[in-house]
Amino acid sequence: MRVSVFGLGYVGCVTAACLARAGHQVIGVDLNPDKVALLQHGQAPIVEPGLGELLSEARNAERLRATEASEEAVASSDVALICVGTPGRPNGQPSVDAIERVGQSIGRALRERARPYTVVLRSTVLPGTTEGVLVPALAATAGRRAARQIHVASNPEFLREGSALADFAAPPLTLVGCTDPDGLWALRSLYATVKAPMVETAIKTAETIKYVANAFHALKVCFANEIGDICASLGVDVQEVMRIFRMDRKLNISDTYLRPGFAFGGSCLPKDLRALMYAARTADVALPLLSAILPSNDAQIRRPVEAVLETRKRRIGVVGLAFKSGTDDLRESPIVALVETLIGKGCDLRILDRHVAIARLVGANRRFIEEEIPHISSLMCDDADELVAHGDVLVIGNAGEDATAVLARRRPEQIVIDLTRGTAVPAVIGTPA
Repeated sequence: MRVSVFGLGYVGCVTAACLARAGHQVIGVDLNPDKVALLQHGQAPIVEPGLGELLSEARNAERLRATEASEEAVASSDVALICVGTPGRPNGQPSVDAIERVGQSIGRALRERARPYTVVLRSTVLPGTTEGVLVPALAATAGRRAARQIHVASNPEFLREGSALADFAAPPLTLVGCTDPDGLWALRSLYATVKAPMVETAIKTAETIKYVANAFHALKVCFANEIGDICASLGVDVQEVMRIFRMDRKLNISDTYLRPGFAFGGSCLPKDLRALMYAARTADVALPLLSAILPSNDAQIRRPVEAVLETRKRRIGVVGLAFKSGTDDLRESPIVALVETLIGKGCDLRILDRHVAIARLVGANRRFIEEEIPHISSLMCDDADELVAHGDVLVIGNAGEDATAVLARRRPEQIVIDLTRGTAVPAVIGTPA
């Protein structure tokens, strides 16, 4: 394919070199004449292992050149990849000025073009930037006729400095945000040699995933370092601890616990976090990340309380009471905390959880129910009909048969607040208007 790459910084240079290596005809574009001159001579304007050699090979094979002129680049390509920087302002807001300028320059260059053209945003941008900044910038200068021929997509990069060439060739996935068949076809052709599945999604989803990935990577670094701090204070070999920790691919290094829902509870996670924090305080070790986990979990309980109260309705039906669906364990259940808070706010509650209902009669939780939450025990319903008949607001705390039965019986006027965030009941996800 004939490809133009706008922005010859880190991402742009690596992208241009790797696409040229794959056999595409690539033209790089940058306002900085020094970068353009270096690329024209097959030299790398940045430091990255293997990049200089790759650029030199591509230049010698006449598959790569560079220019300062947008018009020349657009005229010589059918796909434009925008790889300009989005530096953060002091308040954290990314600057999209460069994206807007490049979009306008591409639009001007396309004004007299009759053939379709694909514009792909690879820069890291907040959700809505492609459709809210790039598309209007293109349309503002391209004119109506040319604008109808422009296909737009989001294609975030996942390149690590120091291993960028290998990451480009064999990433975990190639992410494309686009609903336009022509745009998708162009990107499939562009990345035909990349050894990774192509994941196609909505543009805003693609934009969001890059931030989620980087936030999680940062979280992992801080988590490992704080574990290192506490292990050092306790005289424990942290490298051996984390080596064994990483061996668990079922729970630790996996997709387990990475499905958004409600707060955590139970007999293990809250208790063991408190114990670890106690050990850290005893050793005078600060663990700001780990110490924020329980307050963050508490905030997840406050959120639905506020949502219920905003409805201005008192009759509330709650599905689930145990801390986890399919169990009868009420120890530190976030739903118990939610229920107690709503009772304290004057709400009239009824609760449906068939597993807890059985535990009231037999089971390990009977004493806990009788001694710790007898006021809640008296609010239990026998079936879905009773709960639905009572509640003006239905709170889905746990997935399962109870939730299915309640939602099948709900009346149109009843408000549904789904704490499982759609994982259990994707057809009905409600929050108060």
